[in-house]
Amino acid sequence: MLSDATDLARDSQILLLIGAWLLGLLAVASLSVLVGGRMADQTRRVGLLKAVGGTPSLVAAVLLAEYLLVAVVAAATGLTIGALTAPLLTESSAGLVGSAGTASLTWSTIGLVTAVALGVAVVATAVPAVRAARSSTVSALADAARPPRRTGWLIALSARLPVPLLLALRVAARRPRRVALGVVSIAVTVSGIYVLLVLNAFLGDQPGTGAYTEAQVAVLRHVLLVWTVILLSLAAVNAIVITWATVLDNRHASALARALGATPQEMTVALAAAQVLPALVGAVLGVFPGG
Repeated sequence: MLSDATDLARDSQILLLIGAWLLGLLAVASLSVLVGGRMADQTRRVGLLKAVGGTPSLVAAVLLAEYLLVAVVAAATGLTIGALTAPLLTESSAGLVGSAGTASLTWSTIGLVTAVALGVAVVATAVPAVRAARSSTVSALADAARPPRRTGWLIALSARLPVPLLLALRVAARRPRRVALGVVSIAVTVSGIYVLLVLNAFLGDQPGTGAYTEAQVAVLRHVLLVWTVILLSLAAVNAIVITWATVLDNRHASALARALGATPQEMTVALAAAQVLPALVGAVLGVFPGG
């Protein structure tokens, strides 16, 4: 009995570790896009801070502190939700080992979760904050539209496409790093779901082999279900953030396209296609290593 309980705890920890790495990558990608979108929306604020005497280091510290505060609030919220939902994972396994169930929340756990949240915030925020702080005060106050990058092969390719796809390709080309983050996000999500489905199929064959009992398979599948829900939820949030940032960043370009004759339907299709095309690439990359 003790050996079975030890194996179950080890396998559960492996599943939790896999899920934690996937969620960590998604969190960095999501926060990076969110910070980029917010920085674009705060350009004039940066210019005002520098105009009244703020140094680049002070401006960067202010921008960084904003997201560190959000990280602390998010860590507190996550700890609260985790403390409330952890019994759902431990109640079914507690009977197998005769334990008291969920362990109490310790200061070391609180400190570790908060440190991870702050680390993710720093990794995703430091570079955009420093870049915004080093921008010209005059250009920041003007908050002019970002000029598009002129690429010969891209112009030649997009010129032969229908108007919605032409606009979608040029929307994606304005922010290649954001497109790359979107591709990585979808690839991580799809590969994670693929791994979870493979593990679920593997567990379905175990009760007859003697490796796991029915009760142990139920516990491990419960862990897989929780990670699947969390992974899909974070991926949905990431998709919403990327779409919001894209629409915000292209408001001037969209107005110009409308002035040149593009219809609202064409602009809607273009913005949707700009999100779907990287998602398709990410889905293919996510399935390919395991397929």
